[in-house]
Amino acid sequence: MPKLGMEPIRRRQLIDATMKSIDEVGFSKTTVNSISRHAGVSPGIIAHYFGGKGALLQATMLHMLNSIKHEFQVAIDAFPEKSHYDRLIAIIKVNFSAHQISPIAAKTWLAFWTHALHEESLLRLQKISESRLISNLTYELRFLVGLRKARTCAKALAALIDGLWLRGALSAKGIQAEESIHLCTTLLSWMIEEYKGNDHPN
Repeated sequence: MPKLGMEPIRRRQLIDATMKSIDEVGFSKTTVNSISRHAGVSPGIIAHYFGGKGALLQATMLHMLNSIKHEFQVAIDAFPEKSHYDRLIAIIKVNFSAHQISPIAAKTWLAFWTHALHEESLLRLQKISESRLISNLTYELRFLVGLRKARTCAKALAALIDGLWLRGALSAKGIQAEESIHLCTTLLSWMIEEYKGNDHPN
C-alpha cells in the first residue's frame, strides 16, 4: 500500500512529468509511457492515481489554473490594503509572472488551448479560466469606471493579456513580461481616465 500522505506528492510528480513530456514531444505525442518515464515510475502508477492519460491531462490543466489563482491570492494577502487599481495591476502581473511564462508552462498552455477545441473536458476548463479572469477584472474595475462599463473594459483588458501572451509564446524571443505588463497597464490607465465617474450605457 502507498505510504500515508503520498498521494498528493505522487499526483504533483505526475503532473510535473506531464508538463515535461509536453515540453519535450508535444501534446499529441505525450503518452502514458512518456509521462511515466519522466516521473520515473511505472505506467500502472498513472492508472492508479488518475485512471488514465485523459484524467491526468485534465488535472494538469486544472493545476495550472489554480497556480494563477494562488499567485494572485498570495500577492493580495501580502498587501491587504491594496487599492482596486493595485489589485488590477496584481492580476496583470500574475499572468506574466516568471512561473506562468516559463518555456515549459508556455508550451503546456499552448497545447491545452489548441486541444481544447476538440476535447470537451479541456474546453470546459478553458472557459473557466476565461470567465475567472474577466470576472476578477470586472469586480475591481466597477469601482473605477462604473458597473456598466466594467465588463466591457474587463473584456478588452483580458483580450490584450491573452493576445500578448499568445504572441509572445509563439515568438522566438518568448513572452516579454515587462513590455506586456507595461502595455496592459497603459490600456488600463486609458480606460480609467476615459470612463471614471461616467457610468452610462454607451
